[in-house]
Order: sequence, then structure tokens, then C-alpha cells
Amino acid sequence: MKRVLVTDGLSPVGVDYLRKEGLEVDTVPTLDEAGLVARLRGLHGLIVRSATKVTRAVVEAGRDLVVIGRAGAGVDNIDVDAATERGVIVMNTPGGNTIAVAEHTIGLLLALARNLPQAHGALKAGRWEKSRYAGVEVYNKVLGVVGLGRIGSEVARRALGLSLKVIAYDPYLPREAAERLGVESVELDDLFQRSDFISIHTPLSKDTRNFLDEAQFARMKAGVRIINCARGGVVNEAALAAAIRAGRVGGAALDVFEQEPLPAGHPLLGLDQVIVTPHLAASTEEAQSTVALAIAEQVAAALLRGMVLNAVNMPSADAETLRELAPYFTLAERLGSFLAQLAEGRMAEARLAYGGGLAEHPTDALTLAFLRGLLNVILEERVTDVNAALVARARGLRVVETSTPDSGGFASLLGATL
Repeated sequence: MKRVLVTDGLSPVGVDYLRKEGLEVDTVPTLDEAGLVARLRGLHGLIVRSATKVTRAVVEAGRDLVVIGRAGAGVDNIDVDAATERGVIVMNTPGGNTIAVAEHTIGLLLALARNLPQAHGALKAGRWEKSRYAGVEVYNKVLGVVGLGRIGSEVARRALGLSLKVIAYDPYLPREAAERLGVESVELDDLFQRSDFISIHTPLSKDTRNFLDEAQFARMKAGVRIINCARGGVVNEAALAAAIRAGRVGGAALDVFEQEPLPAGHPLLGLDQVIVTPHLAASTEEAQSTVALAIAEQVAAALLRGMVLNAVNMPSADAETLRELAPYFTLAERLGSFLAQLAEGRMAEARLAYGGGLAEHPTDALTLAFLRGLLNVILEERVTDVNAALVARARGLRVVETSTPDSGGFASLLGATL
């Protein structure tokens, strides 16, 4: 029986689904690295939310791990590179918490504009400070959205409903796609100079870490207000605090932080212009149930049926495509295994030819199945679809793929040579 460890208080609907599928499930609270390492023996699946950190040491300790599931979109708490090297699938649930995060973002925008938490706190403390907490209207103000993906787009739609003017910077999105939303696509400098509010919706990566820093704050419109419900680390918190104290930035509303929980004495906590929430954006009953069920379905499909959806470190396909290609996965793996047994000496190049109907589908996953079959014959290390291409490159094996509508009279054709 396949075993799955679930951490971070995943919604019961996900745990129940895993058990109904016949998987053995252990549930534990958030664990540190040592605690997680100690529990991984004999586990095939691991499901986390954002609190548990799946480090390289954790991945290497999970010798039987097949899949790591993240109930949510961001995977910066998982060492994806380490998982890939070990052949472990990492999957997430993009879209499951989109509405919750978008609504939280708009809530923080309004709270920031009208100083709602500050006024609430003062009144609770017995102080009637009406004049101190006068705010600004959002009507006709400019909202700059950095990252117009699922969440950024939903934020834009809601902001337009509040009669904000929405502009956006997203280098990966065609201008026409932004315009269909009623959003003006602009360059980053233009966004900084025009925005009264800036909302961040980018993942955390080496390119986006400290994306907003001292230099960027200096380029912004004076008095701008910053909202971040994306990932901690995208905003340089020390630079933000300095910009607020200097009056360059009018305020900030943050749900995510570089270090969580936020340590006592953090410079942002002492600023009245800053609103903070403890990574709550995705924490609605609806969102948590949605992502819990989604990741449970994906992990069960991977462990029990070999179907991979929403993987971040290997190609994945929808269920219909997987059903259509299922016989060819077996064929590709067996072709690789067969050729490996015929090969003599070092293999320098593998050529795969896809013809006919097969060539009309994405073939990345079929190539990985071929490499898995090929390499598992000659190597002691475990080779999976996740690390097959990585292992092939490390061994100097060049892979050449060709696709053609010609199939020599067959409906579909798959050929391979070394």
C-alpha cells in the first residue's frame, strides 16, 4: 500500500479523499527539517502547504518518495532542484486559491486607503481619533499590477469595479491580453511613475527576489502605497521601511514576509502606516477545501495511476491526452529498454521519430518515458520521468526528436535509434 504524509493542517476533505482511494495517510502538524526527515522512511507521497520547508536534506531522506504535493501555487518552500535530481515529482495547485487571494488583496487595498486597522485599534484602545485617520478615496486612482496572471487578473477585474484605473506590467503577457481585461499594459518605469497603489503578483525566484528595493522605491510616485499578497522576499522589507520613514512611500499592506512568522521587533511592525496579516490571503474555507481536494486528487493519480498533472519539474498533460497516449508510454519505455540491451559501448545520441497522429500531440512526456526505459537498464540510480533528461545530459547523451505527419501507412508511428 502506498503511504502519504500530510502536514500543515490540510483540509480534511483532502485527507478523506486520499483514504477513499486506498492510500495509507499519516497527518502531522507543521514539522521542522529534523522532524520531517525522521518520518519519511517508507513514504511515497508528501503533501505540504506553505509552512513546512521541504529542503534538500528532506528530499534526500525520502528514498521512496515519488511525489511532493503543494496545496497552493507557490513552491518556494520546496527544493525543486533537489527533487528533480532525485526523480521526485513536485506538483502544485495553481488557481485553487485565486479568488481568495484576489479578494484579500482588494481588502488590504481598501484598508490601506482608509486606515481601517489603525482606526479600529485606536477605538478599541479607548481613543477617538477621527481626524488622525482620514484616508483617501480609491475612485479614479491608478492601481499598478505587477504580474497579470491568474491572481493579478482577478485583482484587476475587482479594481475596475471600484473605478480604479488599472495599469499592468507583465513581460510575459501579450499587450492584447491585458487590453481584453480593460487593463493598460505598460513598462515598469511607467507603472512606477503613475501608480497610486502597486500590487505585487509575481512568484519568488532568483530574478524576483528583492524586486522592489531602495532603487525601485526611489523611482516611484511620491506617496505610493504598496500591497503584497504574493511571496515574501519579493519586497525588500528593510528598504520598504526606510522608504516609509522617509515619506517616499505612503504606506504598505503585506500578507507575506521573507521570514515567517514575522519576528518581534521587525522594523515594519513599528510603523503605523503598515498593515500586516499573517499569510492569510489563501485562508478561506472555500480555497482551502478546493486546493486540498485538488492536490489529493493529483497525488493519488500520480501514485496509483501514473497520471501527472500540474507538475512544476516535468511535462504534464490533461487526463484526455494521457488516456490517448497511454499505450505509447509503455511502447516508448520498452523501446528504450530494448535498445539499451542491444547497445555496445558509450551511447552518444538517441533519435526519436514521431509520425502520424502521434505527432499531433505534445511528445515531451513520451521522450522522457523512452529515456527512463533506456537509462534504468544501465544505471543503478533511480531514473524517473522527472530526472531522465537531467541524467541523460549529465552522461553526454544527446536526444534528437523529429515529428512528421508521414507515418508510413500507420495511424501513428514511434521509432527510436541509438
